[in-house]
Amino acid sequence: MKNALDADFLIFDLGNVIIDIDYQNSLRLIRNQVSEHLQDRVTGFYLTDFHKDYEKGLIDTPTFRNAVRGYFEQDWEDQKVDELWNSLIGKIPSERLELVAKLKTNYQVGVLSNTNQIHIEAVYDILKKDHGMDNFDQLFHKVFLSHEMGLSKPSAEIYEKMVSELGTTPNRVVFFDDLEANVKGAARVGIQAVHVTGPEVIFDYLRHA
Repeated sequence: MKNALDADFLIFDLGNVIIDIDYQNSLRLIRNQVSEHLQDRVTGFYLTDFHKDYEKGLIDTPTFRNAVRGYFEQDWEDQKVDELWNSLIGKIPSERLELVAKLKTNYQVGVLSNTNQIHIEAVYDILKKDHGMDNFDQLFHKVFLSHEMGLSKPSAEIYEKMVSELGTTPNRVVFFDDLEANVKGAARVGIQAVHVTGPEVIFDYLRHA
């Protein structure tokens, strides 16, 4: 059977593609925990070097937690840091997992996500509780996580490494991501990149796949 799409690999970001994410929810909760003179730090949290380093696995979880405490001038327990940090993670809608399972019969399917150890453990807890899966390995052929790769989107290197490990060429890959910068980064290396601007985008795009 000929594939409906001119591609062999379908690669999905996790946040707001497979998993519902609300970045602002974490920031709102943190704002409620810190004093007025620290509010500007909340806005810049995702841009901090320690956050970027944690996404790339360059620092470990205890170091990240300590950096969070220092940045916000708080003495939060580890559990509190994790709760605030994971509060952006929402549901994993079953229809998205069903779509991937269907696509798997005709395509190689995978994940490429900027994430970290705290988040991915929370995601796997949700996946186990709601869908009976220990991780994404039984659903996807390949799972590429930034903190395990030492790289993060939208750098060209992470896409090139993914394509190399897939054993293909960029033009044979369709990649779905909710952030425009990551879509543009993938497109620059020749990947067919799709900007997921809402929950129906992947279903509309893949309707005939």
